[in-house]
Amino acid sequence: MTAPAPAAVETVFRMESPRIIAAVARIVRDVGIAEELAQDALVAALEQWPRTGVPERPGAWLTAAAKNRAVDLVRRRETYARKLAEVGRELTEETYDPEPSGPDDIDDDLLRLIFTACHPVLSPEARTALTLRLVGGLRTDEIARAFLVPEATVAQRIVRAKRALAKAGVEFEVPYGEDRAARLGSVLEVIYLIFNEGYAATAGDDLLRPGLCEDALRLARVLAGLMPKEGEVHGLAALLEIQASRTAARTGPDGQPVLLAEQNRGRWNRLLIRRGFAELQRAGEGGTYGPYALQAAIAACHAKALTYEDTDWRTIAALYGRLAAVAPSPVVELNRAVAVSMAEGPEAGLALVDALAGEPALAGYHLLPSVRGDLLARLGRPEEARAEFERAASLTRNERERELLTERARRTVG
Repeated sequence: MTAPAPAAVETVFRMESPRIIAAVARIVRDVGIAEELAQDALVAALEQWPRTGVPERPGAWLTAAAKNRAVDLVRRRETYARKLAEVGRELTEETYDPEPSGPDDIDDDLLRLIFTACHPVLSPEARTALTLRLVGGLRTDEIARAFLVPEATVAQRIVRAKRALAKAGVEFEVPYGEDRAARLGSVLEVIYLIFNEGYAATAGDDLLRPGLCEDALRLARVLAGLMPKEGEVHGLAALLEIQASRTAARTGPDGQPVLLAEQNRGRWNRLLIRRGFAELQRAGEGGTYGPYALQAAIAACHAKALTYEDTDWRTIAALYGRLAAVAPSPVVELNRAVAVSMAEGPEAGLALVDALAGEPALAGYHLLPSVRGDLLARLGRPEEARAEFERAASLTRNERERELLTERARRTVG
């Protein structure tokens, strides 16, 4: 049998690590220790597999190795004597866990891991880093590169997050009732945050970071499979499926952003759109739409339009009105202003945008002057529009967006 290359072993580990960490965390009740034990299992595989060959079920092998180390650890702790007896009995009856065959076969351990990594006791930055590390299987340097922060910063966030969870005594569990509702919101928020960073990078030389979009979409699908009765989980999955369908059309050959009005809709992924529509239908089975489902419904309106001119802007504006009622925010109002401008004319949109001028949350938000510049250009006020595009260009930290906005400023008066 050919010896597996270390890179191949690490690839298997990367695919299986969330399940391994989740299974071990159920035993040791600490995600930090669980991750260390999973790494120990990886080291054992790197040592043994070149001699013995890759097991028939490598994920089960790694899980069993990590769980055995967990049991050894528990055994050494006198205070865990009772748990030792319980776990020991379980393991004598079960050597290997069944190999999961697909994303819908994830057991409850992974769900516990997601809820633990996204606990509200952590900051949003810490939740995102810890989720990508434990559930997404990303290395520290990959997370740092994705968010353009020093690797040391990410490492510190992860270490502090683990300490915070341990200090707070956060249980490795899926909460119920009101606690679940509160924690679920945090879980969905983190997944959406990860997707948005991949869909429109805050900073850097590239508009898109497809890997982050794929990680977030995978997490949303896993969650939808695990929690089929939660409408907002399906709402988020629908939103991400439909948004992700446009990824290939969002940039040109040179990486330059392509505005929605100018995108080649033939490049939109119809399979993802169909999946998004199916998730949106499940989201509405409870009779009401939450914020994510409403955003998915807006995305669906765009997906249904064969051309930009066919877009049903009145329905989109109405949906933004409903979204503003259930989840008010200045960003929602800005998006509503765009929809209103398309449905009723640029003057109506500009009035709504100007009403947001003093909003502190939008003080450094480059899309506020960008939208205002677009409306002024449509109203035949090119000099004012150019100033707004130039201001927007000065505010964004993404190089591709800066180039686009600078070009729009030049073309407005050209």
